[in-house]
Amino acid sequence: MSTFAKPENALKRAEELINVGQKQDALQALHDLITSRKYRHWQKPIERIMFKYVELCVDMRRGRFAKDGLIQYRIICQQVNVTSLEEVIKHFMHLSTEKAELARSQAQALEEALDVDDLEADKRPEDLMLSYVSGEKGKDRSDRELVTPWFKFLWETYRTVLEILRNNSKLEALYAMTAHRAFQFCKQYKRTTEFRRLCEIIRNHLSNLNKYRDQRDRPDLSAPESLQFYLDTRFEQLKIATELELWQEAFRSVEDIHGLMCMVKKTPKASLMVVYYAKLTEIFWISASHLYHSHAWFKLFTLQKSFNKNLSQKDLQLIASSVVLAALSVPPYEQTRGASHLELENAKERNLRMANLIGFNLDSKVERAEVLSRSSLLSELVSKGVLSRANQEVKDLHHLLEHEFLSLDFASKVQPLLTKISKIGGKLSSAASVPEVQLSQYVPAIEKLATLRLLQQVSHVYQMIKIENLSRMIPFFDFLVVEKISVDAVKNNFIAMKVDHMKGVVVFSNLGLDSHGLRDHLTLLAELLNSGRAMIYPPVPKAEKVGDMFLGLAETVDKEHKKLLARKILIEKKKEEQERQLLEMEREEESKRLRLQKITEEAEQKRLASEFEQRKHQRIRKEIEERELEEAQALLQEAEKRGGKKKKKHIFEGEKVTKQTLMEMALTEQLRERQEMEKKLQKLGKTMDYLERAKREESAPLIEAVFQQRLVEEKMLHEREQQLEVELSLQRHDGDLKEKNRLVRMLDNKVIFQERVLQRRHSNFDRLREEREDQIRQLILARKQEREFKRKKIFYVISEEERLNKLREEEEARKREEAERRRKEEAERKAKLDEIAERQRQRELELEEKERLRREALLRGSTDVSFRPTEPHADSRPVEPVPAAAAPSPSPAPEKYVPKFRRSEGSSQVPPTESDRWGLTRSDDHPSQPSDRWRNDDRRPSFGGSSRSTWSSSKIPPRGSSDR
Repeated sequence: MSTFAKPENALKRAEELINVGQKQDALQALHDLITSRKYRHWQKPIERIMFKYVELCVDMRRGRFAKDGLIQYRIICQQVNVTSLEEVIKHFMHLSTEKAELARSQAQALEEALDVDDLEADKRPEDLMLSYVSGEKGKDRSDRELVTPWFKFLWETYRTVLEILRNNSKLEALYAMTAHRAFQFCKQYKRTTEFRRLCEIIRNHLSNLNKYRDQRDRPDLSAPESLQFYLDTRFEQLKIATELELWQEAFRSVEDIHGLMCMVKKTPKASLMVVYYAKLTEIFWISASHLYHSHAWFKLFTLQKSFNKNLSQKDLQLIASSVVLAALSVPPYEQTRGASHLELENAKERNLRMANLIGFNLDSKVERAEVLSRSSLLSELVSKGVLSRANQEVKDLHHLLEHEFLSLDFASKVQPLLTKISKIGGKLSSAASVPEVQLSQYVPAIEKLATLRLLQQVSHVYQMIKIENLSRMIPFFDFLVVEKISVDAVKNNFIAMKVDHMKGVVVFSNLGLDSHGLRDHLTLLAELLNSGRAMIYPPVPKAEKVGDMFLGLAETVDKEHKKLLARKILIEKKKEEQERQLLEMEREEESKRLRLQKITEEAEQKRLASEFEQRKHQRIRKEIEERELEEAQALLQEAEKRGGKKKKKHIFEGEKVTKQTLMEMALTEQLRERQEMEKKLQKLGKTMDYLERAKREESAPLIEAVFQQRLVEEKMLHEREQQLEVELSLQRHDGDLKEKNRLVRMLDNKVIFQERVLQRRHSNFDRLREEREDQIRQLILARKQEREFKRKKIFYVISEEERLNKLREEEEARKREEAERRRKEEAERKAKLDEIAERQRQRELELEEKERLRREALLRGSTDVSFRPTEPHADSRPVEPVPAAAAPSPSPAPEKYVPKFRRSEGSSQVPPTESDRWGLTRSDDHPSQPSDRWRNDDRRPSFGGSSRSTWSSSKIPPRGSSDR
């Protein structure tokens, strides 16, 4: 076991060993460092060492080493830096996946590569021999040699990571991600056996988690995040199981989900419940459990209707049709008749389990209130409105199978409906979690139900019927299949019939006294007889007789009833008070327990923190002392090796030597040894120089003699080889002359053949050249025509665009002119209106000025009268009008009173007036005077605002008047 002063030294040593090809030694060195007790506190270099360690483990496929190292690293960084462990595990899985994919791609490339020497040969001899011996194909052999080992290592990687993270609350997300990747691995490569093992591993992890609750880093399933991780893992397991068609594992996954929910007493989200019931429908359909299949469809319909806001009416109708057809596919009888007591108990337990799974009851101890049955399901579908949302064909089929009695025309009416229903189906656009719905899967079960209904109705009508007639009435199956169906129905006491093949008839008989049909007939007969008797003899009302006999009975009953109700209410209040007190006591106890637990946990945490700090300081101090002691011992050993035992004893006799003293002595000793070594090397170098010079002086004449001898030998060899080459050349020349003389007689034939071949090749060349020229001419002509067509097309398009642009510009110009004309007309009309308004305003100003002058004249007249009462009326002079250019004066004060006699004088002085177009009087020389209505009014004018309003109203022209 190697020891290193620092972790970086171990990493450097491992890289050196890897560079020289010793990966096993490097892996062992890193493993010894990781598992050493000396490095139990987390450091950044240890993380780098772990990355290199997992890389070596993946390269060498050492899963056991990887697992040991990851377990030790989890111990190191669990309480300090758990993120580092997460990064190392992710790197480990990434490397394993890359290696597996690389091996798979190499195997495919090896299979597809063209690696044959002879293109005419099908296979190489060695390939044929190997295939005969091993019995495998090339791809199987390459997979076994390249792909399988890496896939095994990848599977072992997933198992190792799940085992390491199974009880770690801080890495629940990584645990869930690893499980999902393992599921995808099984799905991608169709690994059914590994998938079963993986499900069992995850199931054991959850059971151990519930079994050992006193672990320190145990995940808390009551936390929402932890519960969501476990639920997502289980639902992913359920999906992969159904895709791999492992229906038993899928059912066990459903039970795992239900058990997990019962454990935490919480219901998952609606989206997860949709997946849950969708997978249940597939599982129950594969297992031929039609009753549970229909109930699962009903639950799925309820969830989609309640929680899926984007569900379209078409998809809802398709789901409702599936629910109704699934309910109709259930056999109309229970298949438990004639079973033993043990079988009945097993069936009861199985039904309870299925009901809990379908109803998703969180409390598994509560038994069902009623047994799941076909009749209750159909009645519930009708009451909940599921049947009304189904297709019209499904509604008609339900009515025929459940309510109609048509023994002769039954099959002729059912068969067209089944033909239409078989064509309905498809993928739901607004329900992604629901698989593709195909109503054609229910057609065989509906045909079987129709056969049973037809046999039941025929048994009520006929006592005996021929086999040929019965076969014509049932077009769905052959008579052999009908016979099997009838045997099952007779066994379960649904119908009573016998098949006589010797006579070729089917004999129907009545069921026993316990028959449901007979009991129905008797009940119906009793009800009809009672209704007839009530119509013939109507019942006599007895309320009056009873009231006469017991006059005070009603009041007594009411009082007793009220007393009982009051007593019941009192008892309920007492119970509620007791329950409330119990709840308060429990709440107080729980709060006390939580406070005490919190205080205990805080004290424990403080104690653990203090102990941890103490241990940490002690460990650091101890490590420093151990490191100094080891370095001192190493220095002592080196000094012992260099100076010898006697010298060492002489040096270290007496007191204890410190580390600093040892280091100074060691440095001094090293310096002395280095100087001695340099002197020895200088002396050795001089000796080597003298020896080398003497050796070369002695060997120089010997080398020259050997060189001269070698020249003579090579010259003789060259002359001999040259003479041999000349003789061989003469021999070859003589043979070539003889061959030429032998072939001269064939020269003419050769020339004739050559001319013939050249002539044929020239003719072929001319023919091919003419064909090529014809093709080129045709291609040029076609391209010319195409260019001409494109040119015309472009010209037409450009012309058309110009024409449209011109029309558009003309239209825009016309619109602009029209807008300008309208603007001018609007301006003219506005100018006229402004002119009219200006005239109106000038006229109103003139009228106001006249009114002001008239009022001033009236006020002046009244003032003269009030201050000079002795002046005669004859001396009164008319008031001079104020020029129009003068500034308008304010209206007269309302308190000025004009006497009646002054009004008459004023009126006598006013010249005759003429009325203007507004009905007001005016004079050419004097301002306007009050109207006759004002002059002739004997009433006293008010000093308020009424006179002002009267005068102002006289100035307003009537509506609609103008100067036009």
